[in-house]
Amino acid sequence: MTRQDFVIRFRRLRAPRFTRRMASLLLPIGSAFGNSLFANHQAISSDKVRGLVVRCSTLDLKAEASRASELRDEFNVIKRRDIIGLAFGLSSLFIDSFEAKGAGLPPEQKPRLCDDTCEKELENVPMVTTESGLQYKDIKVGAGPSPPVGFQVAANYVAMVPSGQIFDSSLEKGQIYIFRVGSGQVVKGLDEGILSMKAGGKRRIFIPGSLAFPKGLTSAPGRPRVAPNSPVIFDVSLEYIPGLEVDEE
Repeated sequence: MTRQDFVIRFRRLRAPRFTRRMASLLLPIGSAFGNSLFANHQAISSDKVRGLVVRCSTLDLKAEASRASELRDEFNVIKRRDIIGLAFGLSSLFIDSFEAKGAGLPPEQKPRLCDDTCEKELENVPMVTTESGLQYKDIKVGAGPSPPVGFQVAANYVAMVPSGQIFDSSLEKGQIYIFRVGSGQVVKGLDEGILSMKAGGKRRIFIPGSLAFPKGLTSAPGRPRVAPNSPVIFDVSLEYIPGLEVDEE
């Protein structure tokens, strides 16, 4: 056997084994082992992806919960502010309504004992001045008796500062004022002015500071304040004198 024949035979014997080994290394994609490797890789990747998705979902849920809590807190703050604002709004509405019913009303809307016609007629009525400095004008002279000192009288009144602003009124209260005249239950000037009236009469009384409020008068909101020893004006209607009513014919 020559050297060339030996080489050729050796190659024929070794080639299949080498080819089989290479074939075992270069596995086809569709082989069972390749499929198992791909399946394992896919399973591992899927598990990682699912874990990542779960973690992301958990983070998202936590973020949404935190945001919902913040929104809830903001809503509660806004709601409290709205309630407080509503409360303040309602309180101011009631206060305005109360003041409107009282002295907060414009002068022309306040109930008075002397209307515009009366004011014009009163300009021509002579002023009466007493020794104490009290002055008055009779809007209407009554037909009844004059009250004795210490008797109860029932009267309506509208009390004003010199500018004409009302600081007190029985008409606004809707109740006749009953007191004992001449007994110090009212200011001195009012006592003196009513004692010379007759039941059924109306009078405007100009009270000097010395016969008015020596300590002043703090009025309700919306009403003018009466300074100490300042002059005041009272429109008075002497409705009747209990026990001395005139019998109707």
